[in-house]
Amino acid sequence: MTKATTNHYFNTGFPDDPILLDPNMVVRTDVESVSEIVHACLKPERTPLINSDLAKAIGIDSLWFKDERNRMDMGSFKAIGASYVLAREAAEKVGLEASDEELKSSLEGRIYATASAGNHGLSLANGARLFGAKAIIYLSKTVPAEFGDFIKTYGAEVVIAGENYEESMLEAAKAAGQNNWTLLSDSTWKDYSAGVDVMAGYLIMASEAFEDCPETPTHIFLQAGIGGFPASVAAFARKFYGNGPKIVVVEPTEAPVIQASIAAGKAVEVQGEVSIMGRLDCKVPSLAALSSLAQTANYCITITDQESKDCLQELSDKGLSTSESGGAGYAALKKAIKNNDCELSSDSKVMLILTEKQTD
Repeated sequence: MTKATTNHYFNTGFPDDPILLDPNMVVRTDVESVSEIVHACLKPERTPLINSDLAKAIGIDSLWFKDERNRMDMGSFKAIGASYVLAREAAEKVGLEASDEELKSSLEGRIYATASAGNHGLSLANGARLFGAKAIIYLSKTVPAEFGDFIKTYGAEVVIAGENYEESMLEAAKAAGQNNWTLLSDSTWKDYSAGVDVMAGYLIMASEAFEDCPETPTHIFLQAGIGGFPASVAAFARKFYGNGPKIVVVEPTEAPVIQASIAAGKAVEVQGEVSIMGRLDCKVPSLAALSSLAQTANYCITITDQESKDCLQELSDKGLSTSESGGAGYAALKKAIKNNDCELSSDSKVMLILTEKQTD
């Protein structure tokens, strides 16, 4: 689909949505409580918000990139996600005033499992390493081998299972149930809400970006896989800015699961080829994330693999080297400008997120 689609459920959400009745499925915006734990136990450095002169080149007023490529030396916004959940569990056990040595052994004996396209698994591996637990990460056959190798350097066990993310998630859930491990997915589904707490870790990135931005953005473009990242940022944007910014969800044409679900008014599974935007190539949505985005997003737009590739050199020339997934927001912005879409104009002030470092 060439043009962006409008979310007609904005502000109201899906009618008769059962997720809205489950308090465990509400996307969190309590950044203060998250920040207290994160800065006590993880101590991340703040990442920059870059004011880019690409704005002039593409014909808008302002363009900011929140640069997550070096977050905690893990190369992705998801560095504070699963690690936050383990930090919270560690703090609950030994207290926020505990010494580093006490924290390092606080989760000894615990085993956590998950499936990942790479970055979530790395965050879980890091959290397990920091607090004395063990992490077992299930990767599908489509995940580049170097991701698995990098995760192993954090002490995690890597299991290759399934042809895609969804199949690897089923294998992780099955193994966790059989072995009494803790399943910590960044997704949510019926009777499973742990992904909501993983998403809360992303609030640190969102709060930094909004606090550092000198003006209120007119538009915020957010990449989507299962939907956890855009849902978390969009929910906090509504709390911070209100309804002013137009929030645009960006997906590969091979995996438009948020767009298709919003069009259907409920969660649907989509079919498609494998996209080179690997971290965005998800065919089943996170239910809590989808329910939240139905209330907070204004538009959905898809981009092709070629469109994602075409913008990478332009970003690299400006010192913004990233992957196809990381640059998807910029590709979508250029497409929307070309199509006179998403209420963009020469006066627009746009925020994008460089979600990860260059991965090839």
